[in-house]
Amino acid sequence: MKNSEEYIPALKYNFLTPLYDFLLRWTLRESTFKSALVRQANIREQHQILDIGCGTGTLTLLTKQMHPQSQIFGIDGDSTILEIAKRKSMSTNIQFDRGMCYALPYSDNSFDRAISSLLFHHLTTDNKKKTLKEIFRILKPGGEVHIADWGKAQDPIMRTAFLLIQMLDGFKTTTDNVKGQLLCFLSEADFQEVKEVKKYRTVYGTLSLYKGVKT
Repeated sequence: MKNSEEYIPALKYNFLTPLYDFLLRWTLRESTFKSALVRQANIREQHQILDIGCGTGTLTLLTKQMHPQSQIFGIDGDSTILEIAKRKSMSTNIQFDRGMCYALPYSDNSFDRAISSLLFHHLTTDNKKKTLKEIFRILKPGGEVHIADWGKAQDPIMRTAFLLIQMLDGFKTTTDNVKGQLLCFLSEADFQEVKEVKKYRTVYGTLSLYKGVKT
């Protein structure tokens, strides 16, 4: 399941995984941008939602709390981080699955919404494109994808701040984000109404919210 050349844990190194929630909560305005992402997704009752690269399940659980009548799934390739997600969500009926984002184990036209937070900057260009194609496949017609990830910096200060992320996660996977390529990749995957909905200034650089619709 894991390919060491392609899979990057949440903080690059497995021994840092237990610190992930703490660091995001206190350094990245996590509750602000994740709540905004869920609101942006315009989720309705009985929608089926897939959180791709769900990590410790913070976004997955938040989505369930905000939309308790929806059916929520989370998927991640890291068994260790999925155990954290399951413990955090024990009182819910969220389903967590192990799998890679560029080979999703779901049928065509299965989900109304796909959401993702801080996954794409871990992927190579090829796997970013494969993942978006997979998301397009598993979404129902009229379904939407909503992504929170690093985007093109608004100014030199934000560009300099992002160097820390690049040094941690690698320049190979993060350069697409710096160049603002996620919008292009969404369009190439046949999504419509593609746009960058919002930008946030953070201590690590510019974080952007993106949207695409499967028509």
